[in-house]
Amino acid sequence: MADETQVVVATGADVAHGAESGLVFHPMDQFLVKPIFGQAGDPVFWYTPTNVTLWLGLSVLAIFALMVLTTSRRSVIPSRGQSVAELSYGFIYKMVEDITGKEGLKYFPYIMTLFMFIVSANFLGLLPTAFTTTSHIAVTAVLGFAVFFAVTILGFVLNGFGFLGLFWVSSAPLALRPILAVIELISYFVRPVSHSIRLAGNMMAGHAVIKVFAAFAAVTAVAPVSVAAIAAIYGLEVLVCFIQAYVFTILTCVYLKDALHPAH
Repeated sequence: MADETQVVVATGADVAHGAESGLVFHPMDQFLVKPIFGQAGDPVFWYTPTNVTLWLGLSVLAIFALMVLTTSRRSVIPSRGQSVAELSYGFIYKMVEDITGKEGLKYFPYIMTLFMFIVSANFLGLLPTAFTTTSHIAVTAVLGFAVFFAVTILGFVLNGFGFLGLFWVSSAPLALRPILAVIELISYFVRPVSHSIRLAGNMMAGHAVIKVFAAFAAVTAVAPVSVAAIAAIYGLEVLVCFIQAYVFTILTCVYLKDALHPAH
């Protein structure tokens, strides 16, 4: 009878219970938070430098290098780095202006910072042995709830109780307005959850799939297919990294528009 290779997708608990034979891999282990100094099993406190804080810092440095260092000369004929920085600036500026109007341009620096941070963290996560910070709900939830609280406070500051007009659909029949108001209210408070889970879920799913196919590359019979699949998924992930940053940013602009113009 021909020899068979057993493939097991396992967690650490599975290994502890004896899943030791065959090909064992852990696609979710790449998302574990580990201290930079010390052993992997050491406790992580709020002040402990971890792989998350390391790659968050590298994301900030990458943004600084792109937006400051490459544009410092302000060349008439821009370098590649300066071209990317200028295209990014113009792209987000146009997005903010188109969605929120001229009134929203004063909040452009915050939205630009959001986009650059997310897109930088996403792309850095594609590097070999890197850590994808935006795959953690703890990171994306901070971003999502920051947007939620910012636009809510701004809405009340600019419009007072008129901001509640966002939930009252005046164009609907009078009998349906209370029902629609409840639906609008629920959907409004779901915003930060969907905003953060969408980004974290997409980044985590793509990297987990790549890890699974990478493990199959060790099996000689399917190695060529596995490598081809990894290349295809990696190319798709490059697109997803940009799209998810774009979606997060454009939704932020939509929420900002609601704060500036709450009436339906």
